[in-house]
Amino acid sequence: MLGRFPSHMAAPQNIIGIVYDYDQTLSPTYMQDEVIFPKYGINGEEFWKRCHELVATGYENELAYLKVMLDYLDMDRPSNDDLKALGAGLKFYKGLPEMFEQVNDGVLSQEQQAFGVRIEHYIISSGLSALIEGSRLRPYVKAVFGCEFAEDSQGRISFPKRVISHTLKTQYLFRINKGMLEPSDDVNDHMPEELRPIPFHNMIYIGDGPTDVPCFTVMKKSGGHAIAVYNPDDATRSSFRKCYQLSGPADRIKYIAPSDYRPGSHLRLILEEMIGEIAGGIVRRRRKEVEDGKISAPQF
Repeated sequence: MLGRFPSHMAAPQNIIGIVYDYDQTLSPTYMQDEVIFPKYGINGEEFWKRCHELVATGYENELAYLKVMLDYLDMDRPSNDDLKALGAGLKFYKGLPEMFEQVNDGVLSQEQQAFGVRIEHYIISSGLSALIEGSRLRPYVKAVFGCEFAEDSQGRISFPKRVISHTLKTQYLFRINKGMLEPSDDVNDHMPEELRPIPFHNMIYIGDGPTDVPCFTVMKKSGGHAIAVYNPDDATRSSFRKCYQLSGPADRIKYIAPSDYRPGSHLRLILEEMIGEIAGGIVRRRRKEVEDGKISAPQF
């Protein structure tokens, strides 16, 4: 991976990476409840009860739900392609997926684009990556990291191939930071800060609650940016309360906003200001490099 740039040359570092959690961040529901349970006649309340029972015996949360899913599906186990097809039915918060295109095309100035500034989107989820891969969001996202199943000789899902817990999500922040997006890339390999394609100060993380705390912590410690989002239609206020706790007493997060991705919403205003601030910093650094003769000036 270090061979991507000569040892004496820094990476351009002109990419703004926006990283999203999925459940409760991009969608108001859990993906399993939305498309898998109705398809296979699974009672959601009983499903999650069995998961909690396994967790009480020592299972990790994500391994518990993957095991219970395999148990429930049993002889009806789908293929990963079947799961991907179900992903087309996923629904999202207001403003999605249109926001991705609007942000990509309408936020950066002509000067910022001339200096090579661009935006990339990533999703890190403890849900199933196959469902997100089949969703309407996928064309706008550079990479999706989620739990995965291997398949047996009949092509049916059989055993967890990749499990992403809420603590393991931070590994994928470093994968994005270093450009090591393939499972075979050893993210623990040393890479000097100046060679990392997306430094943390160019990164924005959007999540919804306590399971995102490890990622929020990495962003805060590493000079990144973060937003906690809540469901404005949650009459119980539990969604808002999670964010409030993170931004107030816990001091984990600076910004909170309703999960409304439409133009002019509180979330969009914060997100666009963050993008503009990061892009401005990139241009200032690139200008200095031009003045110092380290890179060629952009052609307007």
